[in-house]
Amino acid sequence: MELPKEFKACVEFHGHSCPGLAYGYIVVKEAMRLLDLKRSHDEEVVAICENDSCAVDAFQVLLGTTIGKGNLIIKDYGKNAYTILDRSSKRMYRFSRTHFYNYTGKNKEEFQLLERALSAGKASSEQKRRQKLLKTKDLIKKPFDEVFSTRAKQFTKPPYAPIALSKPCSKCGEMTMATKLVFAKGQAELCIPCSGTNGS
Repeated sequence: MELPKEFKACVEFHGHSCPGLAYGYIVVKEAMRLLDLKRSHDEEVVAICENDSCAVDAFQVLLGTTIGKGNLIIKDYGKNAYTILDRSSKRMYRFSRTHFYNYTGKNKEEFQLLERALSAGKASSEQKRRQKLLKTKDLIKKPFDEVFSTRAKQFTKPPYAPIALSKPCSKCGEMTMATKLVFAKGQAELCIPCSGTNGS
């Protein structure tokens, strides 16, 4: 099986091919199909990712959702779950994995041997590469609902990316987004590192 051209574009951006990237790729493709989406040039599309895994890079490449634009939101719960919303149609879907992965490709016996070698900590670098390749190709060709559950959600409009003036921290003097400055006891506005807090 030849990997799709769009997946190869994700690999080029991400740096390597792996199952994590494939999870993101298949979610993006399904979201684009359900919501009739094109790549977002501004904040028309928003992706909320419940992990910070390799999968997230597929959203950046294919959906145009990025941290810099403010339309890629990371809530690192460690879940393989993603919510995609389209501001224009006011629709959103959440995609989540609710069951263990099961390889169903034609190389099942080989895959099981590779899995056992990995579990035992005895897999060579070539075996690791081969296992990743087989799993990646299997994920991309599987029926989507064998990997992810899909649920339509009531549309809630997230805020647009905040824009604020910069002001100098009264301790280090570095320019800081004004809304991120902290009022410390007995001192003027401080940046988060100088305040010794986590910003909350």
